Amino acid sequence: MIRSDSALVDRDELAAELETIATHTDKSKLRGAVLARLKDVMRKGRQRAEQDLLAGGKGSVCARRLSDMVDELIGAIFHLAVRHVYPAQNPSSAERMALVAVGGYGRSMLAPGSDIDLLFLLPYKQTPWGESVVEFVLYMLWDLGLKVGHATRNVDECIRLSGGDMTIRTAILEARFLWGDEKLFAQLTQRFDEQVVKNTGPAFIAAKLAERDERHRRQGASRYVVEPNVKEGKGGLRDLHTLFWIAKYFYRVRSGDALVEAGVFSRSELALFRKSEEFLWSVRCHLHFLTGRAEERLSFDLQREMAVRLGYTSHPGLKDVERFMKHYFLVAKDVGDLTLIFCAALEEEHAKATPGLNRFFGFAPRRRVKKIPGSTDFVVDHDRINMAKPDVFERDPVNLIRLFHLADKHNLAFHPDLMKAATRSLKRIDGKLREDPTANKLFLELLASHNQPEIVLRRMNEAGVLGRFVPDFGKVVAMMQFNMYHHYTVDEHLIRSIGVLASIERGERAQDHPLANSLIPNIQDRVVLYVAMLLHDIAKGRPEDHSIGGARVARKLGPRLGLSPAQTETVAWLVENHLVMSMVAQSRDLGDRKTIQDFAAVVQSLERLKMLLILTIADISAVGPGVWNAWKGQLLRTLYYETEPLLTGGHSQISRDKRVAAARAELAQALENWPAAEREAYLERHYPAYWLRVDLPRKIAHAELLRAADAEGRTLATSVAVRAFEGVTEITVFAPDHPRLLSLIAGACTAAGGNIVDAQIFTTGDGRALDTIVLQRELESDEEELRRGKKVSTLIEDALSGTVALPEAIAKKAKPRAKIKAFTVKTQILIDNSWSNQFTVIEASGLDRPGLLFDLTRSISDLNLNIASAHVATFGERAVDVFYVTDLMGRKVTNAAREANIRRRLQQAFEGEAAAEKTSVRRTG
Repeated sequence: MIRSDSALVDRDELAAELETIATHTDKSKLRGAVLARLKDVMRKGRQRAEQDLLAGGKGSVCARRLSDMVDELIGAIFHLAVRHVYPAQNPSSAERMALVAVGGYGRSMLAPGSDIDLLFLLPYKQTPWGESVVEFVLYMLWDLGLKVGHATRNVDECIRLSGGDMTIRTAILEARFLWGDEKLFAQLTQRFDEQVVKNTGPAFIAAKLAERDERHRRQGASRYVVEPNVKEGKGGLRDLHTLFWIAKYFYRVRSGDALVEAGVFSRSELALFRKSEEFLWSVRCHLHFLTGRAEERLSFDLQREMAVRLGYTSHPGLKDVERFMKHYFLVAKDVGDLTLIFCAALEEEHAKATPGLNRFFGFAPRRRVKKIPGSTDFVVDHDRINMAKPDVFERDPVNLIRLFHLADKHNLAFHPDLMKAATRSLKRIDGKLREDPTANKLFLELLASHNQPEIVLRRMNEAGVLGRFVPDFGKVVAMMQFNMYHHYTVDEHLIRSIGVLASIERGERAQDHPLANSLIPNIQDRVVLYVAMLLHDIAKGRPEDHSIGGARVARKLGPRLGLSPAQTETVAWLVENHLVMSMVAQSRDLGDRKTIQDFAAVVQSLERLKMLLILTIADISAVGPGVWNAWKGQLLRTLYYETEPLLTGGHSQISRDKRVAAARAELAQALENWPAAEREAYLERHYPAYWLRVDLPRKIAHAELLRAADAEGRTLATSVAVRAFEGVTEITVFAPDHPRLLSLIAGACTAAGGNIVDAQIFTTGDGRALDTIVLQRELESDEEELRRGKKVSTLIEDALSGTVALPEAIAKKAKPRAKIKAFTVKTQILIDNSWSNQFTVIEASGLDRPGLLFDLTRSISDLNLNIASAHVATFGERAVDVFYVTDLMGRKVTNAAREANIRRRLQQAFEGEAAAEKTSVRRTG
């Protein structure tokens, strides 16, 4: 074995030390003495490896040195076993053994926390001597703290098992001789090559590609998830391993240079392979050293420290951690390019695949080349678009855009030779091509295609064409946002949002988005919507607000794409205001008339309202799994339906008194089976705000609840309703009114594990409170969710009646979220009297933490404020809680000193300076 001068273990020195120990130590103490020395050697070796890595050393060098160190440790243990502990006096032909490294260890690469995969290779069946040696070696390695995967097999068993098990076959493919009988190892490799590998290349390729696809599916099917798995994720080390396994198996090579000689890689592609591998090994080794375990996922709580270890610094608009993660995703993209081109070429040559343009490869027998109508530069090569001649991009650079337009138009996949040529021709995308009217027309048609533009745009991005043709898009390629809200990089999010928009237009999401589905066929200019969708986050990572910066990009790019001035201005408006509808819907009181009037003043036209709704839905849906839910959809629909009449001259002209009277009459008709006197008495119990902010079904349910409570003489009553379509569960609480009521309800919900997303608070004319708490749904079955809701309502009743100690119940139930500790979010307390005609609006935003809503509402109660409604939104680690309040006399808060006191107290509550030390509870919103 070749050793570098920087080896972590001096073989000769260690061998001499162990020989001295073996010679001069009592046999009963020999094992312990050797183990102590090897532990010291391993500890010092790992320390040195980490120090060199932190000093700027390469990850691949670190991995090789750690592998070499383990080689020496295993060799020392093996030689101790066969020479001193279990020496064979007259060894038979069966008493031979070879220690073989397999798997990742077989590649001579070990991360600090990696498993050690060993094969104890025998000539025939196991012997008592062999059993003793294997047991001694394994127990010594385990006592050293190493994780060892092992198998003891003879040569025949290895050949037989690898014939039917791809995992075993792959392990032996990477087998490397360590110690023992080298002739035995040579026998294994020769028979494996002749009896297993020969003529089975296509089967192995198919198995490895299927294994890769399943691994990608488990890891989230995207290389752009913001907490990537460095080893198993898409674009990670395992993808490079898969590529090399296939090349090694099919082309029978054992080095990267041999791959170039075999024509698999060009020199530049091999250089890219090694550069990507180097970066990923550095990240993986740092990750293992940092966590002290075999951690493969770059979770949020590790990313910042990893960025510091790797030497990244902050730049304007991008944090150090965001620059590190952008580099990571660019490397993952390179890995994706290498594996996709290589594996597609193999499928092309050996698996006879003929996929259509979708996410999965299909198979068909026909194989032919035919012309594409209207094009002489491209052909259909067994259902894949390919070049008719090698010089298509040199002769006409517009073809770099045309090829994707044709692929979309004719539903074609991409030939690997074509993608290689496109990637190598990126320098031809210059200022002249960007201004070319034909190129821009083709791109605009592709972007707004009625087919599946998401798929083609993603391939366009992966080839590097999209970022070169739209340079502002190129700036956000592989850009991650260091927060828990966004699940993908910015470029991936933008492309996914195009996919969501297209699926809404195709009518595929009618159940989730019924309003958007009904509106989109009537949009006057769908192209404007698609351009705005592509550009809405394109200015992320800049010092200025990305909505304003994005509008500036839109005004510059619109004319280039061929949009009229009016179209360009609409795109710019949509980009600049793409967050407004979501913010208003989730954090404002939609029953407050001023909210709707202010929003309508921003939107100004019904057509803009329609487009903004559809864009908002697609944007939220493309953020990541689980971010969109039916409750958000209901809020957006409510905002739309409330705003639409103002923009079309509807009921906004009707006086408030008339609308209250109409609502009272509507309920009176619904309660016509009640005795007249009882009905009239009930109608007098509610103030005007109630009549305008509650829909008829809920008014009827409230009436029945209060009637039953009065009949039974109860001062406290609750009811539970599951709203399946909205994805929420409503708990209505009828109780004596007092300032701490909402705080107690919030605390009870926290203790019960309920996640509050909204709250409406009303007071009846006889001094009772009628509060509706909206919880996020957790269980799939309506029956199970109803039972959960009833458990929460029972705990609320217990808390309000004083039969449960709330702080203790909260502390016992809730668990803090460790990931939040990785983030810093500035706390902001805004107090505004212009957002409502009746209430002072308090918006508290900052870092989410356990028990936040409980502490905020408790502080507001301590400040002698009445809460009329609460609106709770969480964007990953950032919480935005909005309260509509009055003083105890029902007036707005206008005193400057009192406003300052509110800010101070809520800042303390937000930061948990008092309550968080006493209880560790989960936030309820």
